[in-house]
Amino acid sequence: MNIEEFFELSAGKWFSHRTSHILASKESESGKSNIIIEMLTADLPEVMKLCQINEVNPSHVGCAIKVTGSSAIAGDKEKHSGTNILVSIPDADNPNQGKFLWDKGNAEKASVAGRYQLGSDEALTLTIESETISTQERLWFASPNLRMRVSVIKHQGGYSLTSFTSEIRMGGAPATAKAAPAANTASS
Repeated sequence: MNIEEFFELSAGKWFSHRTSHILASKESESGKSNIIIEMLTADLPEVMKLCQINEVNPSHVGCAIKVTGSSAIAGDKEKHSGTNILVSIPDADNPNQGKFLWDKGNAEKASVAGRYQLGSDEALTLTIESETISTQERLWFASPNLRMRVSVIKHQGGYSLTSFTSEIRMGGAPATAKAAPAANTASS
């Protein structure tokens, strides 16, 4: 599987259930989301704008997705919704790794850039490093209609958050690629 096939397999409507743990305080929270993932072409204005902001030539885009979601966190009466754009920029010598651009769709920090790597186990690892925070998220398919995610967010001051998310395809794009049995592990 390559990055484009991974994104294509991710396309569709998903129900997501996330459990997060704040390690220092031993607090946890859970949330549920409805997510729609759509494939995008490099010539769309939102992809072109993200490339321009990050000074990337749009001809280097491997593939792009749009993620639209609405979520609710247990105990929080406010519903959350938003749209994100994720664009892969494969390395010239190895298309299974490279840079990714992420438009978070909010005013706090409109876009960030990180690295991606699609391993031989067909699990996708996204990494973002900054002066104050380090984020690593690993995504894989247990089956074509069941996707898993684990993430670790570390703040400079020692604050860490971990989460596990399971996502079940509820419709949309047909599952065309196979999921790797070896991708069922969460370790990197």
